[in-house]
Formats: sequence, C-alpha cells, structure tokens
Amino acid sequence: MTTVLIAEDNRVNQRMLMFTLRKSGFEVLTAMHGLEALEELAENKVDLLIADIDMPEMDGVTLVKTVRADERFSQLPVIVLTASGEDDDYQTAREAGANDVLTKPASSQELLATIEQVMA
Repeated sequence: MTTVLIAEDNRVNQRMLMFTLRKSGFEVLTAMHGLEALEELAENKVDLLIADIDMPEMDGVTLVKTVRADERFSQLPVIVLTASGEDDDYQTAREAGANDVLTKPASSQELLATIEQVMA
C-alpha cells in the first residue's frame, strides 16, 4: 500500500485530504508542520509527501529543501499546496524541489491526477 504523509496545519484541509486519499486506497500519515513531518519521515516509510506551503514551526518550502538535502528522501515525490495561487509561490516551491504545486482547494480529481503523475 502506498503511504502518503500530509503536512498541513489546517485540520479541516487535513481531514479533506485524508478522506480523499483513504477512499482511493492510500495509507495516510499526518503532521501539523514541517518539523513534525521530518519526524514522521524518519520513523515511517513514506512514498509521497504533500506539504502546505504556509505552516508554523517549519514552512513547506523549508521542508522540501530539507527533504531534498537528505539523501534518504532526495527522490521522494513531493506535492506542495498553496492557498495563494501566486506565481512566486509556484516558482519558489519548484526551485526548492517540489515535483508539482497545487492551489487549494484542489478537487479530488486534480489531486489524484497529480499524485498519479508524480508517482509515475
């Protein structure tokens, strides 16, 4: 089973993502911020990271940079979520190493299609 780690500080958004992913057959782990996500990555085998760009403790861009700098996770597929939809956010996330960026709220179909694409 494919395990997805969701790093999202908004509980409502976190639950919506969890529902969509579990309904589609994924195992889901969650973290409220980037530091907690790093702890989950160290303790669990994760196949995909979905990270909000704006989180306390450690934001999504810093999380992606940290993940990419660690050889254990350097090839881990990463999708970054942003509520702003600003081009700068997309560019910053991609430069940090994100495989793709989605604007929240993304539809279930868009999320699953993006997951399929980055996992291919």
